[in-house]
Amino acid sequence: MTLKKVNKNASEKRLYDYQIKDLNRIFDVMQEESNDFNLLYQLPTGGGKTVIFSEIVRRYIDQHNKKVVILTHRVELCKQTSSVLSGFNVENKVINSKVKTLPDQDDYQCFVAMVETLNNRLSDKDFELKNVGLVIIDEAHYNSFRKLFKFFETCFILGVTATPLSSNIKLPMKDNYKKLIVGDDISTLIKNGFLSNAEVYNYDVGLTALKIGINGDYTVKSSEALYTNSVMQSKLLTAYEELAKGKKTLIFNNGIYTSKEVFYTFKKAGYNVQHLDNTASKQERKDILKWFKTTPDAVLSSVSILTTGFDEPSVESIILNRATRSLTLYFQMIGRGSRIYKDRKIFQVIDLGNNVARFGPWNQPVDWQHIFRYPDLYLDNIVDDEDLERDFVYVMPEALINKFKKSKSLDFDVKAEYKDVVNSGKKSFIVIERSIAQHSQICVENSEDVYDARDLIKLLQDEIAYRIKQYCYCIMNSTQNYKDWLFVEYNRKLRISFNGKF
Repeated sequence: MTLKKVNKNASEKRLYDYQIKDLNRIFDVMQEESNDFNLLYQLPTGGGKTVIFSEIVRRYIDQHNKKVVILTHRVELCKQTSSVLSGFNVENKVINSKVKTLPDQDDYQCFVAMVETLNNRLSDKDFELKNVGLVIIDEAHYNSFRKLFKFFETCFILGVTATPLSSNIKLPMKDNYKKLIVGDDISTLIKNGFLSNAEVYNYDVGLTALKIGINGDYTVKSSEALYTNSVMQSKLLTAYEELAKGKKTLIFNNGIYTSKEVFYTFKKAGYNVQHLDNTASKQERKDILKWFKTTPDAVLSSVSILTTGFDEPSVESIILNRATRSLTLYFQMIGRGSRIYKDRKIFQVIDLGNNVARFGPWNQPVDWQHIFRYPDLYLDNIVDDEDLERDFVYVMPEALINKFKKSKSLDFDVKAEYKDVVNSGKKSFIVIERSIAQHSQICVENSEDVYDARDLIKLLQDEIAYRIKQYCYCIMNSTQNYKDWLFVEYNRKLRISFNGKF
């Protein structure tokens, strides 16, 4: 891992070898192609995209008698980008809602602007950006940038993103960019010490009730119906207490109501928690993020707002309290915990949306060139939720295993039992009766009285739900009403099974 100086006047700003390599590849394309070429560059979250394109800006201004425009989609990104540019001694001006005219534009060689603001200004005949040669688009997978392309038809456009997959499935990125340059992948950045590695924990969640909206992702309405119910709130709290208790934790939700319910659940349980969504004022957001930064055991429940433009390296645990079909969002959420912090090189991901099963491990190699060229093929092959649930294997957490340490075995294979029952010509429901008997046995073996045994039932709810799901797959009856009835009936029979055993 070596460092190289970027320039004499900004010696505090340095690039790593892999960043310099990618920067040179980008400049090679700029020299080889026409001045109106559109190039896309991919680098994982935390890899330093802003640092790289800030140095590109500095070099471009030195080498050409042209100006640079940088486009972002968030106010926070505008401020961060402007600050990094200043660190590279690039004088820049932020075009925000207060800037109506540019009488001083000759004093600057670089402008940073939000999409909507700049679009409104350039649509006004009294506002014009002169002598622009390079346009850099941060978070280029967002399609809001397309509306500005007509104003920069003679410029070299460089899009920068961690995930070269369009946010709109009907508007693929290959239609706007002619070439993709792929940087080092996540596993390489971890191996070389530039990113933290993720320890991932999965919890089985039934998602077949979720609806897919016109944007290709799960609707907020169906997500909130699932994630606000008492079972899911309890599962979230249990997951936190089993794995992340005391750690600085960021929880991602799909819906404001869900996030508020999470806040109330954690508050009632006595934890240090806050809620943040896009309705918060600038001051409220600032205060909450300051609290999160300075509070070691802070739990922050949020909705979308912290997926981009937010960097807090001290985050120890990321909880995905939602399901998504967006590969971009998947990488953005987990990426919030991937930055190296002090001596810590591992962070935690708790998945309550079957997201890891859907997309694969966060740190596995991804063929971005293929996804860039054939996005429809990729999207068509995202695994169906029912198939994900069918293949899920429940693993009892270590803390829970310790509660049943007096039992010789905790194993029960629903599929194997079903096969045995069917081959014996018996009724399939015997599988459920055997499962209840096995659960009853381990509860009795690890209890002093019937009250202890009933308390242990509460700890087995996830495993009970998993066994019922597996049984329903076997008998090919997967209606939610039947599963719900069977879940209640299973618990009832398990409770009365203790009678006379103490």
